[in-house]
Formats: sequence, structure tokens, C-alpha cells
Amino acid sequence: MQNPATQVRLIPLKPDVQDRTCLGKSRIYELIASGAFPQPCRLGRRIAFVESEIDQWILQRMAERTLPRAV
Repeated sequence: MQNPATQVRLIPLKPDVQDRTCLGKSRIYELIASGAFPQPCRLGRRIAFVESEIDQWILQRMAERTLPRAV
């Protein structure tokens, strides 16, 4: 039996990642290309993302909004 801490959950781009991030498919692909978004996993003709990486990306965006901005 696998340890729950080591289980990886994959989520599809549509609708899960798009709904969680409020980003469109094109913008997500732009961010991937620039290295600013987690890399997807290819599953045949489809792609999926590691759920914990998407969650971490969202938490990082939330942390950035609370940082003081330089004037």
C-alpha cells in the first residue's frame, strides 16, 4: 500500500486548472513557456498537472499580493 504522503494527484487543464487559476488556456501555455507556471505531464494526447504544484503556484501568487510594493 502506498503512503498517502507520496501519492500524486493529476488534474486536467480543463476544467480543473483553468477554474482554480481563473486563467485561460492560452495564458497558461504562455506562462508555461516562460517558466512561470508548473510544467504539465503528458498523458497520451492529453496533459495534466500535479495538483500540489498548482496549489503551490496559487499560494505564491497570494503571497506576492501581500508583499509591500516598491515606490
